[in-house]
Amino acid sequence: MSIAPVVDVLQGRVPVDSEVTVQGWVRTRRDSKAGISFLAVYDGSCFNPVQAVIENNLPNYNDEVLHLTAGCSVEVTGKVVASPGQGQSFEIHASQVRVVGMVDDPDTYPMAAKRHSVEYLREVAHLRPRTNLIGAVARVRHTLSQALHRFFDEQGFFWVSTPLITTSDTEGAGEM
Repeated sequence: MSIAPVVDVLQGRVPVDSEVTVQGWVRTRRDSKAGISFLAVYDGSCFNPVQAVIENNLPNYNDEVLHLTAGCSVEVTGKVVASPGQGQSFEIHASQVRVVGMVDDPDTYPMAAKRHSVEYLREVAHLRPRTNLIGAVARVRHTLSQALHRFFDEQGFFWVSTPLITTSDTEGAGEM
C-alpha cells in the first residue's frame, strides 16, 4: 500500500487492482439506497477529484462516513479499479476510511460544493487554495516558474535571492 496523489490515480499511474491510500478533502458525498456512498476526494494535485466507493459494511460507515460533508479531511485506503461510470477512468473501492477532521458546522462552512466568486474567495483566504480556480492558477504559476528557472539555469545564470529593501515611516518620522 502506498500513499498517492489523486492525479496519479486518475492518470493511471497507480496500477489497477493495487492497494492505494489517498489523502484529501471531501468535495461531495452521494448516498445510494443500496447502502453505498460515493465520496469525491481531492487533494489539490489536479483539477478533478477521485471517486471513492464506500460500502456500508465498513465499521465507521454509520458513525462517520454518513456524516461527511464538503471540507472534511479524510484518508481513503482501497483498491484502484476501472470506473464503470462516465467522467473518470479510475475509482477507489474503499476498504478503510479514516476521518482526519470534520467540519464543525456544515451549514456555516464557507466552501460549499458550488462556484464562488473571486470577491467571495478574498474573504476566505485560508480556504482559497481548495478551489478549482486558485488550484489551477497555482499549478500554471508553478509550471511557468519552473520553466523560467530551468531556461536561465541552462543559460548559465545563477538564482540569487536578494533582500527586500523597504522604507519605514513610523509615527510620521519621515515628515519634516
